Amino acid sequence: MTSAVTTDTSARPGYGQLLRTPGALSFLLPGFAARQPFAMLIIGIVLLVQHTTGSYGDAGIVATVTGVSMALFAPQMGKLADRRGQAAVLIPVVFAHAAAIGALTALALLGAPMWALALAAVPAGASVPQVGPMVRARWAAKLEGSPLLSTAAAWESVTDELTFVVGPVLATFLCTTIHPSAGLIAEASLTLVGGLLFAAQRGTQPKPAPRLASGEKHVSALSVPGLRVLVVAFVGVGAVFGGMLISLTAFSNEIGNPGANGLLYGVFAGGNMIAGIACGTIAWKIGPRRRLILGYVGLTAAASVLWAANSAILMGAIGLVVGLCIAPALITGYTMIEQLVPAAARTEAFTALTGAVALGQAAAVTIAGSLTDAHGSTAGFLVPMVATALALITLLALRSKLAPTAPSRIVNASAPASRDESNERGIGHRVPVTVD
Repeated sequence: MTSAVTTDTSARPGYGQLLRTPGALSFLLPGFAARQPFAMLIIGIVLLVQHTTGSYGDAGIVATVTGVSMALFAPQMGKLADRRGQAAVLIPVVFAHAAAIGALTALALLGAPMWALALAAVPAGASVPQVGPMVRARWAAKLEGSPLLSTAAAWESVTDELTFVVGPVLATFLCTTIHPSAGLIAEASLTLVGGLLFAAQRGTQPKPAPRLASGEKHVSALSVPGLRVLVVAFVGVGAVFGGMLISLTAFSNEIGNPGANGLLYGVFAGGNMIAGIACGTIAWKIGPRRRLILGYVGLTAAASVLWAANSAILMGAIGLVVGLCIAPALITGYTMIEQLVPAAARTEAFTALTGAVALGQAAAVTIAGSLTDAHGSTAGFLVPMVATALALITLLALRSKLAPTAPSRIVNASAPASRDESNERGIGHRVPVTVD
């Protein structure tokens, strides 16, 4: 027998409860292995191309083409996954990506001209498997309407940042101690093995969207105004990743300790991971739109002082603070997808945000690479400052677009004082939950 009840979510469900979700571990473990290469890709390209050409600018160009290609094709990959199923898309993609990375690596080692490297970077970026968004789509499908969804968003941010702690350090170690191409070889191998293992978990993938009647068209996630605003915010976050990647590499060389690059980037990503863990345990009293803006204010302020660091210790400290400020923005943005985007287009929405990060990272790598070649790492660190400031201005100007267009499915025990307050907080609407 079932009865309608109202669930009180004043306390945030914990990670233990999340991980006990039936079927969760079956896709989380291979998903972690499959997304690890993404954190190794750009830095692997930068280190290899910089080694073979001697130019951060050239390395930035190849990395930029890779990132732009990924940003353009990621939403299309997500759209296909929504329509045809994740495994049907992922299996051919991982083989294509391994082949594309092999070709790019061979061309770089053979001293191919820049136009050839840039051309090879197109399929390398276009074929990056969108495992992170696919994992998020699985959570959204399993937890729709549940207070555990916010915890899942925090968990995914922590997982992403753990990969950015391990990935750059691993890629830097392989490139500097074994061979300049070792980072990309490892990236391609992990993509192939991890991606196939994840694709094999068909039981937890979201059901493909049903075919529409003749004449009807699928609505693109990017047609949602709120998602486009989030894309701008995520481009700014990507610019922090890209600007720091290039600038930290140059900074480490300038202080005479190239191996410090992976460690410093790991500290930065570690701050993000710590903040992500904390965000997953907090029962927020303010709404997601306000959290996103406040988090972005902190990120912009922290990024604006990176250029002033003159020692590894100071750089590590500032980088840690920057990382601490990124997680709230990323987690909140991903959480807002459930309120803004229809279920049938969520994988596309998640891949659009991931692609936005890649686009911002790629653009920042190019600009920071050119500035670093001409003026040193100090100039390169100006890129995260400018990018986050511009994104913050956009967020403030278009914040009304982030209000949910339909009543929120997140439940709260007490109703808000007004309809506007409810829309701002994303809480307060009672929904019936059937329990045995």
